[in-house]
Amino acid sequence: MARDSTPLPPALGYVGTLSVLIAAPIDVGPTPEGHRRIIPITGGTVTGPRLTGRVLSGGADFQTLHSPELTQLEARYAIETEDGAVISVDNAALRSGSTEAMARLVAGEAVDPVEIYFRCAVRLRTSAAEWDWMNRTLFVGSGERYPDKVVVHLFAVA
Repeated sequence: MARDSTPLPPALGYVGTLSVLIAAPIDVGPTPEGHRRIIPITGGTVTGPRLTGRVLSGGADFQTLHSPELTQLEARYAIETEDGAVISVDNAALRSGSTEAMARLVAGEAVDPVEIYFRCAVRLRTSAAEWDWMNRTLFVGSGERYPDKVVVHLFAVA
């Protein structure tokens, strides 16, 4: 029996939603790669069917503003699960929108998430045996930026 030659996209399974609290940006300024900012991560929560816990303080989101419409993000932080396991989070993301919407976002103003494309590829790593499935799974997410936090809806790629 011949199979249709159209590849099937991988399925996504909802893992949870991260609400990552942030502090005021540290503005590095223009560099050869683009305008750089560092956003300290101060805490937060994660809730969902496969992951519940808290975001630990001490991480940061390293941003490169490539143009008025495009920002590249590299966030690194940790989650502590309800059962005490620590999970390292490496989140690579792109955020884009109109010049006007992005300017308001960078200025710390509230912008409707519908106006901003915010997608990410997330790697989770841990030494906890009960959470080892995360070490062998790729994750993607959609994000929303608010003045005091970033919300990431996290999905496992099946």
